[in-house]
Amino acid sequence: MTDRTPAARRGRPPKGAGQLTRAGIIEATLKVIGSDCVGAVGVRAVARQLGVDPKSLYNHVDGKDGLLDAVAEHLLGSLELPSRTGDLRVDLRAIADAFRRRALRHPAAAALVLTRQLGSAEGLAPVQAVLEVLRSAGCSPEEAVHLLRTVLATLVGTLLREVNAGPTYGTGDLPGIAARRATLERSGLPAVVEAAPYLARFDSEAEFDYAMELALDAVVARIEAVTRDG
Repeated sequence: MTDRTPAARRGRPPKGAGQLTRAGIIEATLKVIGSDCVGAVGVRAVARQLGVDPKSLYNHVDGKDGLLDAVAEHLLGSLELPSRTGDLRVDLRAIADAFRRRALRHPAAAALVLTRQLGSAEGLAPVQAVLEVLRSAGCSPEEAVHLLRTVLATLVGTLLREVNAGPTYGTGDLPGIAARRATLERSGLPAVVEAAPYLARFDSEAEFDYAMELALDAVVARIEAVTRDG
C-alpha cells in the first residue's frame, strides 16, 4: 500500500463528494467485486455504483490501487482474532478459521490479501498475530516469514477453490455427483476411473479441514526439525 495521501483539491467539490465516506467506498468496491470481479474495480466503476462523480473519490482513496488496498485492509482489519492458547497448532488453526469466516462474506475479494502490499497497522494485524505464534514456537524471524507465507497461500488457495469450485472439483448435490462420476468413469483413464467416486464429490468444509491440517502438519514438522538441528 502506498503511504501517499491524496492532495486536497481546491474549488467546488464534485457531485456527491460531501456524502462520501471511506466505509461507503469500500462497501461499493466490494459490490463491484462481488458482481463482476477484482479486475472490474476502478474509480469509474465504484463511482457509478455510488452514483457520484468519479473525481470525488480521490478525496478518500488514491485511484484503483487505493480502492484495492482499502478492501484488503478492511478484510484483514475486521478479523476477530482469537486469543492465543500457547499451542502452535491450535492457535494457527484458530486464526485460519477466523479468516475463512470473514473471507466467505466477500469470497471474490479474498485473493487481495495475497496481492496487496499493505503497510498500515490495521492491514498488518493478522500478520503480526501469526508471526507472534511462530516466534513463540521457536522460529527465527526469517523462518517465521517463510511459514507465514506457506500457511497464507494454503489458506487463500483453498478458499478460492471453495468459492470457485466447479465440475473439475466435483459437486455436493446427488444428481451432480452421479453425473460427474459417470463422466469420469467414461474417461478411460485408469487412475481417474478408480478415483471417480471421490473426484465427483466436493465437500468444501472437509476440503478446508484437510488442506489446513496438512499445512499445519508441515509447519509443526518444519519447526521441530529446525529447533532440533539448531
